[in-house]
Amino acid sequence: MMTTYEGEQHVVAAAQHILKALGANTNLSDDFRRALTELDSHLSAMTIITESKRWGFAEVEEQLKSAERKVMRWESNPSLIWDSGPTEASEYLQAVHEIHRVMETLGGLSMNDHGRLRELAFRAQCAQQIAMSRLEEELCHILVQLKQSFELQYISFRSSVDLVYDESFVSVEDEIVANTSQRDNSGREPIEYAGDLIDPLVIPDIKSIAKVMFASGYDREFCETFIGKRKEALDEHLSDLEIHKLSIEDILKLEWDTLSCEIKKWVRAMKIIIRVYLDREKRFCNQILGDFGSLNSYCFVEISRASILCLLNFGEAIAMGPYKPEKLFRLLDMYEVLADLHLDIEGLFSEEADSFVTSECHDLLRRLGDSARTTFFKFKNAIASDASIHPFPRGEIHHLTRYVMNYIKTLTAYCDILNLLLKDQHVDDPNPVLETYNGQDSCTSTFSPMGCHLRSITFTLEANLTCKSNLYKDGSLGHIFLMNNIHYMVQKVKDSELRLFLGDEWIRKHNGKFQQHATSYERATWSFVVSLLRDDGRTSLKERCKRFSNAFDDVYKIQTQWCIPDLHLREDLQISTSQKVIPAYRAFLGMNNKNVSDKYIKYTSDDLEKMLLDLFSGSPRSQSNSRRW
Repeated sequence: MMTTYEGEQHVVAAAQHILKALGANTNLSDDFRRALTELDSHLSAMTIITESKRWGFAEVEEQLKSAERKVMRWESNPSLIWDSGPTEASEYLQAVHEIHRVMETLGGLSMNDHGRLRELAFRAQCAQQIAMSRLEEELCHILVQLKQSFELQYISFRSSVDLVYDESFVSVEDEIVANTSQRDNSGREPIEYAGDLIDPLVIPDIKSIAKVMFASGYDREFCETFIGKRKEALDEHLSDLEIHKLSIEDILKLEWDTLSCEIKKWVRAMKIIIRVYLDREKRFCNQILGDFGSLNSYCFVEISRASILCLLNFGEAIAMGPYKPEKLFRLLDMYEVLADLHLDIEGLFSEEADSFVTSECHDLLRRLGDSARTTFFKFKNAIASDASIHPFPRGEIHHLTRYVMNYIKTLTAYCDILNLLLKDQHVDDPNPVLETYNGQDSCTSTFSPMGCHLRSITFTLEANLTCKSNLYKDGSLGHIFLMNNIHYMVQKVKDSELRLFLGDEWIRKHNGKFQQHATSYERATWSFVVSLLRDDGRTSLKERCKRFSNAFDDVYKIQTQWCIPDLHLREDLQISTSQKVIPAYRAFLGMNNKNVSDKYIKYTSDDLEKMLLDLFSGSPRSQSNSRRW
């Protein structure tokens, strides 16, 4: 015979079946659907009440007492549950689950006439709060104590030399530039990382805590604790990477050496944080919260928000700072890393509609590009406006020449970025690339936007050097100065990637230029000296000997102080000068051997040949090889 309770259950089940059938009708009005939903809720409550009646209050109370004992036993125990083994943890979670079932059962009953029910409900609620507080504490312990050390096994980053600009363009040494300006242009650097952010063995424990807390309605508390501890871990890693949380005002006040170091740290940190750390952080969030809808994405964004904003604010400060030439390399480093991480960032935050991270990164990339472009053009303007009031000592290679050529040599490592940034930026190319004999260009880099702009820079440099050469009172030294500087430019181009951008035609043209200055020097100096040996019909032989010797002494005294730093260039000019002077002097001595006394001859041809080797050494010499008058 069917009991009363069983009959009630059958009636309720039949009613729910009817409601389900009615709900399947797609033509129902919204009001009718709401009515069906309310009726279904009432039937569910009746089911719980019926179940409670079947159990009886005694059974519910006994279930609560058993769960309370398990919870309160740990309340007075200072040990951590999960440190005590999986059995203890499992029993505690089961007790919390039982409390939740009691609360669900009691929640469906009317409390108006049942003081005993209200008492049980209050006890269950208190026990649940105690358990939730304890689970938060356990969660904190697991997240903090069982996180794993984040160590990179291997990582390689591009770096460029610091070329420091001041008003005199004082440059670093060429050797330093050669050793430090090498960059790997192969694309992404390899990054290897062994391990996870947290011990994989405890992930099931964290998920079990999440499941119980979410079921108990403590999802917000779980997320707050989870986010808080993961944020602390990320902040700790940023500190390990030496990233300091500076305001924009503080950043703008930093001296360049300090700022340059901070930028290098930023570039390295961006790669590690985006490509390695946050990739694993998102994976961790998905492992823990992937079963709870969009909360995994929400928690990941909240964990990373402050740190990402800190990094982006630093970039913002750099982009708005003064446009000094030495800053260009750092701006390009920052632009390059941000552009390279573009897809990684979009992948990390793809689930966020109009994500603030991707939007801010796009804006920062644009601002860094604008700043780099402006700095590049201001560099060219700085070359043009670099004025001198005194001639450069000894006709040597000017600091401006060294700085500019080392600067643009280093820029070739950023050719892809600069071609992108300089695209559609007009420039007057005074040295257009000529086609080769078969109509084919020798290298596409030569025709690139960067190639055009670099040729324009060298033209601006030459124009400035020409102005500086006019400061010399001695025109011969002006030619030595230009010969030295243009030869230096040619060597820098021939021996580096600059050759691809300026082209072989540029090299041929400038080879001709410094050789022409060498020829002009010889004419300005030695044509006159040699002319003193010629018989003009008015000057005696003795006087001609004396005038030539005095003129040679003057040249020797002055031009041994001049300097040609390049040994091969110096030797070439010494040989060329000897070929102009020595044969003429030997011919003079041979023609007048019988008519001139040895006492009028101050130097033999061998003396002159040896003395010419002393020219352009950079230090004054005495005529120790000469005969006495």
